Amino acid sequence: MGTRVYTFIWTMLYCLQECSARNLPVLVLDRPNPIGGEIIEGPTLKTEFRSFVGEASIPMRHGMTIGELATYFNLSFQIYADLTVIPMTGWSRNLDCEQTGRIWVPPSPNMPTIETAIVYPGQVLLEGTNLSEGRGTTVPFECFGAPFIDPPEFCTELQNLELAGVRFLPVRFTPSFDKWAGQSCGGVSIHVTDRAAFRSYEMTVRLLQLCVRLYGDAFQWNKPPYEYETALMPIDIISGSEQLRESLQPGADPDNSLFEADPDWARERRDYLLYS
Repeated sequence: MGTRVYTFIWTMLYCLQECSARNLPVLVLDRPNPIGGEIIEGPTLKTEFRSFVGEASIPMRHGMTIGELATYFNLSFQIYADLTVIPMTGWSRNLDCEQTGRIWVPPSPNMPTIETAIVYPGQVLLEGTNLSEGRGTTVPFECFGAPFIDPPEFCTELQNLELAGVRFLPVRFTPSFDKWAGQSCGGVSIHVTDRAAFRSYEMTVRLLQLCVRLYGDAFQWNKPPYEYETALMPIDIISGSEQLRESLQPGADPDNSLFEADPDWARERRDYLLYS
């Protein structure tokens, strides 16, 4: 899904490691990054926060294909597996899945559309909070909320931020499972109007700041366990460090380093890119 925490890439990393240990060749059939290969979002993960939702120091939205990542992992982790990547023809970095003309096949139940994937690099942060990320609805990650949120108030606050490429609508929804199951949640529906301008990670950092300011103790960071991790805070392993959680204290104004892409990553990935 083009996002660090989507675990398919880490399963591939483990396969590379195991096959190298057993002297087995690895063949990776490359495929498009569904949210495109140009835009990079978010800081890189700190190594002490490695987990099944992030094993390498890459940003949340990494802008690489699975074949490009395979080569990067193989060399940067010094795995040196007998790896062959079969490249695509006809794909360029500016294309998302919809623009390729390929039919969307949901890779998991809560990734039903390309629109879900576009907002996912930021909205996945909500898994580390007591906000519903829309699981248990037909539009997971495209809506969010909680019983303590006032939809018109929160929507107005978000609109006032004038974030590029997105607009918001107030909603109420009742999740059929997961957080707040069976309870009416006030929240917001996300509508991306310009994918090239939209930055999901910044949007979600901003909405988390609003939750801290508007709802105080009602808003909470979830406690472990999360994705096989029993000690570290879920938000820390999702965001890649403790910085986001510690910076979003009442009255704090997050600086741009919380959501700006790490410029070093653009340089580091350059040698592994297969497409222009």
